[in-house]
Amino acid sequence: MNVIGTVGLPGSGKGEAANVAEEAGIPVVVMGDVIRAECRRRGLDPAEHHGRIAGALREEEGDDAIAARTLPRIREAAAESDRDTVLVDGLRSTVELERFREAFGDDFTLVAVRAPFELRAERLDDRGRDDSDSDLEALRERDAREINLGLGETLERADASIDNTGTLAAFRRRVRKILGIEDETVDDDESDPASADPATTDAGGDGA
Repeated sequence: MNVIGTVGLPGSGKGEAANVAEEAGIPVVVMGDVIRAECRRRGLDPAEHHGRIAGALREEEGDDAIAARTLPRIREAAAESDRDTVLVDGLRSTVELERFREAFGDDFTLVAVRAPFELRAERLDDRGRDDSDSDLEALRERDAREINLGLGETLERADASIDNTGTLAAFRRRVRKILGIEDETVDDDESDPASADPATTDAGGDGA
């Protein structure tokens, strides 16, 4: 089993990478689902309490709590799939990285998804999940919070990196290559003006 994890700042394109995997039948395990499930277990709204519960889990069960709770989800996804690859969306810290490397050894690959602040801000504004997506200062604060939690160092320790500053078609091709998906002549036409703006999504992480 090959396990490929993704790490990236908000709006970098982790969610679009997950979309590419799902379209190819590769199971995707989103680490943030662990927190959402725990919120519901505690009778809390995940949209409102996501970050607080992520912090609570780390306090109660250790810094690698979310990774530890994700491991059985990865194994279950692999067992239910006929593919030999699982994508894990949304690592945040080196502690999580070490937990996965300990569990999967050389079968684990961490991929950094990168894009500059201005481009990420534009994508989040276009996505518009909530008002904070269009607030540049809020995004800077969120970036700082993520980096302080260890995301910056985790990005630097990635085994591979995808620069997501070109077209959506080019990004999707790079993701398919890393996932080992045969790149047939695909629906993404890089010459199509509609694909010139890589408006990617960001599905992963614990929101902490």
